[in-house]
Amino acid sequence: MKTQPSYQQVLAALSKGKVRFLVAGGIAMNIHGLSRSTMDLDLIIFLQRENILKFAKIMKKLGYKPKVPVDAEDFADENLRKQWIEEKNMVVFSFYHAKNLLDIIDVFVYHPRPFEEMYKERKSTDLLGQRIHAAGLQDMLFMKRKAQRPKDEFDIRFLEAIIRKKKED
Repeated sequence: MKTQPSYQQVLAALSKGKVRFLVAGGIAMNIHGLSRSTMDLDLIIFLQRENILKFAKIMKKLGYKPKVPVDAEDFADENLRKQWIEEKNMVVFSFYHAKNLLDIIDVFVYHPRPFEEMYKERKSTDLLGQRIHAAGLQDMLFMKRKAQRPKDEFDIRFLEAIIRKKKED
């Protein structure tokens, strides 16, 4: 792509490329109905080598590079990911766009819960002609609580309210 893609275009490209992933973070909150801005795109991709390599190829094609000085394909190495988690306390592997250093895509280096379980609970939406999947309500609540960040308090209350309402209906 000649111009910097939007996050919507990134998500559509990943879906079209048959990468297995879930949207998390602020954009997932938007998919769940909370209209708010976000500074990055958070993804949980299925951490299987072939899936990660498809993801890395698309990221390169779109003009994204890893923030750390490694090749994008290194993310597919399970032993390297374990090393990064243990030695660097890494939670996400970040990509930035070559035309804008503030355009960040964060990819979890581990699955917050087993991916297949999270995938079953996903919330789906259509975006630019592609089906996009976000982490489900319970998984979003789990991740927000686990992060223990003050900025997530409103999101937690919002998610709890939706879950309560669904139980009442």
